[in-house]
Amino acid sequence: MFATDKLKIAVLVSGRGSNLQSIVDACRSGEINADTVLVLSDNSKAKALERARNQSIKSKVLQRKNYDDVATYDVALSDAVEESGADLVCLAGFMRILSKKFIHRFDGNIINVHPSLLPSFPGLAAQRQALDHGVKVSGCTVHFVDEGVDTGPIIIQSCVPVMPRDTVESLSARILEQEHIIYPKAIQMIASGEVKRWLG
Repeated sequence: MFATDKLKIAVLVSGRGSNLQSIVDACRSGEINADTVLVLSDNSKAKALERARNQSIKSKVLQRKNYDDVATYDVALSDAVEESGADLVCLAGFMRILSKKFIHRFDGNIINVHPSLLPSFPGLAAQRQALDHGVKVSGCTVHFVDEGVDTGPIIIQSCVPVMPRDTVESLSARILEQEHIIYPKAIQMIASGEVKRWLG
């Protein structure tokens, strides 16, 4: 269906939402054959929610503290995504670890962007890891999400050279520029059928 119908996207965010903005802009320009139908955040103060409101995109806040336990919160999160009618879940700086139940419920339909050339430097502080290891090239990766930490199948990557005087901040900024380019590309690859949904 994705090659002809518009792909419906739910974007999960926790912070400023710059990758969300790149996705929304690409949808609006026709660069990707998709619509953002929901922006979901675990942080009521996330700037990403303001971006969603400015673009008249439905948004919802689900905070863990308002639920009795993780299992109840997980069901609410999953139900919100399903009720939106989304075909694809895009993680864009969502700072909670998704449960196995959530991953299985949307199996093969969750993607994430990570600031390293996976499988190198998974997990937190990838840019710091890259600098500490002295690599000459870093970058970013869009990948399908599985139960591991940044271990799902890779969709697309972009390389970023590491400069001699780079700091975490300067390297992160250049990597983020590439994230804004490859995340919409990855979504379009799925929307067009060039990349098939991964069945884990």
